[in-house]
Amino acid sequence: MERFSRVLRGYDPEEVNKFLDQVIGHVEKMIASMKEKDKLIVSLQEQNKQMETILKKTAGDRNKINQYERMEKSLNNAIAMAQKTSDQIKVNAHRESQIIIDNAKKNASRIVNEALMKAEKSELEAQRLRRDLNIFKRKMRDLLETQLELVDDMSIDN
Repeated sequence: MERFSRVLRGYDPEEVNKFLDQVIGHVEKMIASMKEKDKLIVSLQEQNKQMETILKKTAGDRNKINQYERMEKSLNNAIAMAQKTSDQIKVNAHRESQIIIDNAKKNASRIVNEALMKAEKSELEAQRLRRDLNIFKRKMRDLLETQLELVDDMSIDN
């Protein structure tokens, strides 16, 4: 699981964005891989069709025909295997991308919630500090007024 550095108000947005970019890149690579395998399947199917055409045109040696039939069977097996593999890769990639997206959404929600809680806590702290400052100012004003009264009283007694 990816760990992010903490900054003043939550996780480092650049690290989170880099992580999300990595996830997107990974998913895009998987999609590109699936497309390449689909192209390979099409290519193998075209090769299979070409082999069938050659077999129809060739009326020659039965050994060669048997050999071509074995090759055709191998190609069909390879195509079937490639198709199964491709289908399985597509399903796995979709499942994995969904898991990655779900995890990213959960992490994003958690990060946002933590940031909101920290912002609320900071606001409460700021309010408390403003209140303490006002109390301090009031006490300081009272003290200064008391001192001024003493100074005024000292002047009167002299």
